[in-house]
Amino acid sequence: QVQLVETGGGWVQPGDSLRLSCSASGRSFSRYVVGWFRQAPGKEREFVAAIARNGQHTYYADSVKDRFTVSRDSAKITVYLQMNSLRPEDTATYYCAADSSLILSDYRRHMAYDYWGPGTQVTVSS
Repeated sequence: QVQLVETGGGWVQPGDSLRLSCSASGRSFSRYVVGWFRQAPGKEREFVAAIARNGQHTYYADSVKDRFTVSRDSAKITVYLQMNSLRPEDTATYYCAADSSLILSDYRRHMAYDYWGPGTQVTVSS
């Protein structure tokens, strides 16, 4: 029912920045928790960041805290992930996920989200 699309991935050098976008055409994220997850080759899918339904509360993995920022543009129906000071270990496929019924304790659990985008590749290499 909800179709998500991520954009903004690419190749950058260490220390550079990227901004990822997650959008659901024709829908608002006002009723949804939106999470960002990433998966590198040979590794488990891991939590990156999430934004609550009201857009005022955000949550981050320790590995990206103080470098990444998640925000919501309600007017443009888009959730952003601003990634600064990128490191090679940030290289992964990044996924946007959304769910309308999550409680706080589920925000970091990828299995709790019902809707997913196809992912966008982020490569950080010198």
